[in-house]
Amino acid sequence: MPIIDVDNLTYYYPGSSKPALANISLNVEKGDFLLITGPSGSGKSTLVRTFNGLIPHLFGGRFEGKVLVKGKDTRYCSVAELSKTVGIVFQDPENQILTLSVEREIAFGLENLGLPRKVIRERIEKVLKDLNIVHLRERIPLELSVGEQQKVIVASIIAMMPEVLVFDEPTAHMDPLSALKFLELVHELNKRGYTVVVVEHRLDLVAKYANKIIILNDGRIVVKGEPRNILPSNIAEECGVDVPRYIRFFKRISNLAKISRYPISDKEAAETLKEVLGYGGSY
Repeated sequence: MPIIDVDNLTYYYPGSSKPALANISLNVEKGDFLLITGPSGSGKSTLVRTFNGLIPHLFGGRFEGKVLVKGKDTRYCSVAELSKTVGIVFQDPENQILTLSVEREIAFGLENLGLPRKVIRERIEKVLKDLNIVHLRERIPLELSVGEQQKVIVASIIAMMPEVLVFDEPTAHMDPLSALKFLELVHELNKRGYTVVVVEHRLDLVAKYANKIIILNDGRIVVKGEPRNILPSNIAEECGVDVPRYIRFFKRISNLAKISRYPISDKEAAETLKEVLGYGGSY
C-alpha cells in the first residue's frame, strides 16, 4: 500500500472558479524520493498541502477526489493526526519558528504530543547530534542563517518521528552552496529511511537524488516518471522547467554524437563528456 495515495484530486480555493489542482493522481511509496517541479503557480505547494490535511481543513475550498495517508482519508483525519506521519518544511523557515532557542523549538512539538520529559530530552539530544547542530542548542533561531534555520525546522519535525518529510522549496532563500549542502542533508535523510517529497526549482542540485519526478503545469500533472527519462524530453522545457544545464548541453550535441543515456548529475556529465570527446562512442 502506498504511504500517500492521491486519487483523481481536484481542488478549488475558496471563491475561485478555476481549479488549483485538476484530476491529480499519484502514489508515493515508502522510501521514495519524489521531486515535484513546474513553473510558478502550477500547483506544487497546493498539492503538498493536501498531504497532511492543511488542504482542505485549514484552507477550506472545494475538494474532490481522495488523498489517503497510510490508507486514511485526509478529509476525515485532523491535521494534528496526519502530521504524525507527514511533516512539512516550508520555504520560509521564519514563518515556522515559534520560540527563542533551538532546544525549545525542538521541544515545542514534542510537548504538544504530551510525551514524558525523559523521552523529550532523549529525542532532542538525538536530533541535535543527527543533524550536527549541537553547537546551536542555545542559539536564538531567528538570528541564524536561513540554512541553519531550515535545519532547526527539520530537527523539530524529525523529533516527532514522522515517516514522510515534505520540503516545499526549502532552498528558495539560500545561496547555491547552502542549497547544495541542505539538499545533501535531505538525501541523507532519505537514505536513513525517510520517505521524501521535495518541491524544487534547482533541478541541477536535486534531480540526481530523486527516483521519481512529477512536472505540474496549470494545476495538472503533465508527465511523471524517472528523472533520467523525463528531464531530457522536450515536454520538460516546454513546461518552463529549468532543466539541468548538463542535460541541455548534451541535447544540443546529440546530433553530433550518440547520447543513449543522458547524465543526471555533474559527475555523470563529466564521464559522458569524456566518452564523447575521447572515443566518440555512446554513454
